[in-house]
Amino acid sequence: MPPIASPAARTRSRTGRRAVPAARRPRAPGGGAGPRPVRDRARHALRRAAPALLGHLAVRLLGLAVLAKWAHLQHHGVWTTLATSWDSHWYLGIADHGYDHELGTRYNHNNLAFFPLYPLLVKAVAAVTPGSRASVGLLLAVGCSAAAAWGVFAVGDLLYGRRAGTALAVLWGALPVAVVEWMGYTESLFTALTAWALYAVLTGRWVAAGALAALAGLTRPTGIAVAAAVGLAALTALWRGGLARRPLAGALLAPLGWFGFVAWVGVRLGRWDGYFAVQRLWRNEWDGGADTLRELRALLVYDRAPALFLVVVSLVLIVAGGLFLLCLADRQPLALLVFSGVLLLVVFGSGGVYFPRARFLVPGFPLLLPLAVALARARRHVAVLLLTAAALSSAWLGAYMLLVWPGAP
Repeated sequence: MPPIASPAARTRSRTGRRAVPAARRPRAPGGGAGPRPVRDRARHALRRAAPALLGHLAVRLLGLAVLAKWAHLQHHGVWTTLATSWDSHWYLGIADHGYDHELGTRYNHNNLAFFPLYPLLVKAVAAVTPGSRASVGLLLAVGCSAAAAWGVFAVGDLLYGRRAGTALAVLWGALPVAVVEWMGYTESLFTALTAWALYAVLTGRWVAAGALAALAGLTRPTGIAVAAAVGLAALTALWRGGLARRPLAGALLAPLGWFGFVAWVGVRLGRWDGYFAVQRLWRNEWDGGADTLRELRALLVYDRAPALFLVVVSLVLIVAGGLFLLCLADRQPLALLVFSGVLLLVVFGSGGVYFPRARFLVPGFPLLLPLAVALARARRHVAVLLLTAAALSSAWLGAYMLLVWPGAP
């Protein structure tokens, strides 16, 4: 996480709304303005983010309570469900045994489809702490969700103020498939890196933004969206302000993680398109959105009794597209628009499995900004009522997704 900066003075953001009010800097000896100690700045930032972090924690604890009760009724173990199921099993396998050396076949899927940062962290932390790697992976996800909620709040607070930032963090924790934020999955780690990378861009910390984007590119395939956001924002800064080392360094660092892993997979398999060949094994190929449109039409028009979870996935995709149009109309900063746009392009444009696509959009928190701003402007009791409804529906759907839906989340 990049260092917490004292906010800039009250200015108009690119959206036309007021940015965060500045905290006055203490005076240095001799009357000049001096920076506050890092500890004081961190303490102030934590106090400011506390309502958002507590709200996010409350929403996720509600989801865990509903899941635990439902699992108890069905005689399932909550820990096993959260820590070792579906993709968690693949990540733990990488942490235990490393990556495959051969391409394999459609009937023997290749673990080179999974990016390395999360299993490497699991392996490294488990080496110096007690407990199993599955427990470490789950605790890492929970910790990263807190870091992500803080970063999400920081972006919303910077652009629209504290109430909007708090609503944004709570909304992110109350997404329909937010249960994956506390699973042995990469969504929490990726969102944390993404949020703080975007915050670094918005506050002009180009080297930190590039480094965080590179780490995001080592976490998920959609890390290319973070790299594009940071890279284009940095190049725009260079074009407007002339050649400068820090924006240039940020632009050069941002894509290194994603391209580095893709190149490494190609070398490991001995073919230039090795990573994309692995994706084809998983039946995940770029088709420009044709498969997504076919699935939407089949589920919402022709299927007389579609599975509830697939209907939810379809609605999430439709609403996400509508929210992106609102983000464009609201003229969000370039980095946020590029990230959201590329993320949607990847999720909508890829063929293959349909049911995980709502999960793939979990890191797309900038899409929630129009809703967060509306909640911030609403009366307090209305905002609380709507956020409570979102939290309850997320808790129920999360338990349904893990205990009733027969596929992966």
